[in-house]
Amino acid sequence: MADRYVYFFGAGETEGSRDMKDLLGGKGAGLAEMARIGVPVPPGFTITTQVCRLYLRGGRYPDGLREQVDAALARLERATGKQFGGGEAPLLVSVRSGAAFSMPGMMDTILNLGLNDRTAQALAQASGDPRFAFDSYRRFIQMYADVVLGVHADQFERLLEDAKQRRGVTLDTELSADDLRALVADFKALVKTRTGEDFPEEPQDQLWGAIHAVFGSWDTPRAKAYRRINNISDDLGTAVNICSMVFGNMGDDSGTGVAFTRDPSTGEPRLYGEFLVNAQGEDVVAGIRDPLHIDGMEQALPSSFHELVQAARLLEDHYRDAQDLEFTVEKGRLYLLQTRNAKRTGRAAVRMAVEMVDEGRITPEEAVLRVQPEQLDQLLHPMIDPGAHVQVLSTALPASPGAASGRVVFNPDEAAERGPHEPVILVRRETSPEDFHGMVVSQGILTCRGGMTSHAAVVARGMGKCCVAGAGDIVMDEARRTFSAAGVTVREGDWITLDGSTGRVILGKVPTVEPEPTPDFQRLMEWADGFRRLRVRTNADTPRDSEVARRFGAEGIGLCRTEHMFFEGDRIDAVREMILAETGAQRAIAVAKLLPMQRADFEGIFRAMDGLPVTIRLLDPPLHEFLPHGPAEIRDLARKLGQDPIRLREQVERHHEANPMLGHRGCRLGISFPDITWMQAQAIFEAAVNVQAEGVTVCPEIMIPLVATAEELARQRKIVDEVAAEVFFQCDAHVNYLVGTMIELPRAALTADRIAEHAQFFSFGTNDLTQTTFGLSRDDAGRFLPEYVASGILPDDPFQTLDVDGVGRLVETASRLGRGVVPDLKLGVCGEHGGDPRSVAFFHRVGLNYVSCSPYRVPVARLAAAHAALADRKTEPEAAPAVEREAEALAAD
Repeated sequence: MADRYVYFFGAGETEGSRDMKDLLGGKGAGLAEMARIGVPVPPGFTITTQVCRLYLRGGRYPDGLREQVDAALARLERATGKQFGGGEAPLLVSVRSGAAFSMPGMMDTILNLGLNDRTAQALAQASGDPRFAFDSYRRFIQMYADVVLGVHADQFERLLEDAKQRRGVTLDTELSADDLRALVADFKALVKTRTGEDFPEEPQDQLWGAIHAVFGSWDTPRAKAYRRINNISDDLGTAVNICSMVFGNMGDDSGTGVAFTRDPSTGEPRLYGEFLVNAQGEDVVAGIRDPLHIDGMEQALPSSFHELVQAARLLEDHYRDAQDLEFTVEKGRLYLLQTRNAKRTGRAAVRMAVEMVDEGRITPEEAVLRVQPEQLDQLLHPMIDPGAHVQVLSTALPASPGAASGRVVFNPDEAAERGPHEPVILVRRETSPEDFHGMVVSQGILTCRGGMTSHAAVVARGMGKCCVAGAGDIVMDEARRTFSAAGVTVREGDWITLDGSTGRVILGKVPTVEPEPTPDFQRLMEWADGFRRLRVRTNADTPRDSEVARRFGAEGIGLCRTEHMFFEGDRIDAVREMILAETGAQRAIAVAKLLPMQRADFEGIFRAMDGLPVTIRLLDPPLHEFLPHGPAEIRDLARKLGQDPIRLREQVERHHEANPMLGHRGCRLGISFPDITWMQAQAIFEAAVNVQAEGVTVCPEIMIPLVATAEELARQRKIVDEVAAEVFFQCDAHVNYLVGTMIELPRAALTADRIAEHAQFFSFGTNDLTQTTFGLSRDDAGRFLPEYVASGILPDDPFQTLDVDGVGRLVETASRLGRGVVPDLKLGVCGEHGGDPRSVAFFHRVGLNYVSCSPYRVPVARLAAAHAALADRKTEPEAAPAVEREAEALAAD
């Protein structure tokens, strides 16, 4: 039996259903389902996604397809009483795309197909309205020529505008039938001029040209880009939906519109949308005329409006979700052309999900799954006002979400000076720790270099600041204090706006919207917490970050980067003094300066995280980030330290490393200079004892960084334990603590069983583990990784979404080896992947205890962890009650 490629719907002969979305596409499945439950739809048929895949793979249609299409056309003629390509009542059709996943505006549509000189005249006679017939004809020529023949629609629009000017009118509807007949001739002449061929008159040729174009639109650059951004597979293909035309442009008792069963911006349970009288669908989308709010339809077409309200209720009840509807009214009769689950903002998604639980439509479990983790970013950061008109200068990497406007500054000192008094955007080629004081007071950060895990990105995310990174098409002229992009020169002091959620750099000051987490948000997160197994901690280096993260539901700190504590003020000078010390005595002086600073910082963090674990990574500075750069900085440091500038420069040069990210850092620094490890451990334990005496419950976890061998960890742990014993003896106190390590090198992952002999926990530093596994610098990879992803060499940027096959395998191996030695070994992750939903799902499957991410990503990770748990819930014998899981998790912590 030949494969079936065509499915009919409508007129009581529906063959598909909503469960066939993969085969019929979302639009085809929706039309079939509406027809099946009695919603009025124009009859038609769907060519399956399988044909698209076969066509794009082999360049030809499968055997039997044409015969099946001809048979479906014959059924459509019988159902409508019209004839395709002739007769007194010509059958016209629309040809629309329809993938399994909604891709609004990404693929092609053609209306009024089947019109030619003969059928246009027949349509005029059958309808009694020549103006309507030739309006439909000129629309068809324009749309078909644009989509199929490659003649841009703008050229037809110019001819239309010329015709209106000649007649002295402003609206399309003011042109007469004779005007439109003449315009049809002009349109056909334009096609002949641009293509060298006559516009196709034969409806069968038109139909197959349209089918070919719709299938081809699956592979257009805009469609590919949309799928890449939305993680939709390129292998799915689109269906083609061929539907008998219904006309909204047949007079004042006709019209067209789009409607949502709930407001897609706010989630309010009311019909929301737009409507045009005497128009076709593209008029609403193109903005040719100002549409009416959907409420205005009640006055214009009251009977059809009430039918629409009833259909909207029926479809929302049937699908148990908010629906996005396209409809047409022809001569007072309503037809639904499409229904699909409505796209919605994060704010609307949360409200809809919670209210549908209250209405008894869905369960809390379904509500949690209805909201995508990424949507929560919109609830936690400012957003560009959706109604604002913007001029985009560049689109780069959305390194830290949110939106911010400010005046351009190119120097962190300038930012620090102006930032407290006016909003500024710090623009840098790339940032370093020395820029921190300027980053703190800036509204947002823009860099020309660097990736999603560059210094600018990581610091900005940690502070909850907007950041756009890797804007390689921006040309900076630091001497003139300008940058150029898209033909525009921006000077210091000019306003720009950053959209950290999309990566857009926008000229001028653009209004933003400040979202506020709502009670609905809190309820949704409580439900999510009841389902998830993974705990969620935060990466925080200051008491303020800790407090923010705790408000967002963080269950501890998974990474406190002690070197980040030295970015502010004069602290960096003390670190430089320690690094550049030539003798043990000099180093001891520098270390003594750092001790009280560290102790005070830890006290603040312990207070903020009262009762929750705090994982503190010992000093891990790539030295190049802390050493002075250039003669001016060396002279300034020499003056502060009372040293000779020339001698200091020689010391700096001696510390130069060809590859500092793999150089003298992490535990290697502590082994070379044990007094640094001693000082940090002393600061941690003294702070813990002090705040414990205040009644604060302290849970410190000390993490040794960049371990490659078990012996490194053993030696560093010995120092930590000795310091703990000494501090506890001197203070006559005791604090429970853990010592563990960061697994961020492939060798550490592969020898995790030996390392586990000296560790009470592992925390996977997936940023560096990704770098060292791939042999990539995350700061430089942004220059070519987008091309790797776009061309299919890599499925994702591995610094954003974990490389499961490579880095993930190392995580699995280390987890298995470590727990083979220490069965209750606590496992977590503290790289940026801890806030990426797809990576979180992997960490759940591997059996980690927790993930850790920047404070503003904590709710995202909480929801992602719930999604992960619900995804495999069916495979578990029986889920433990939430209260029991909570108790078990806290006991593990």
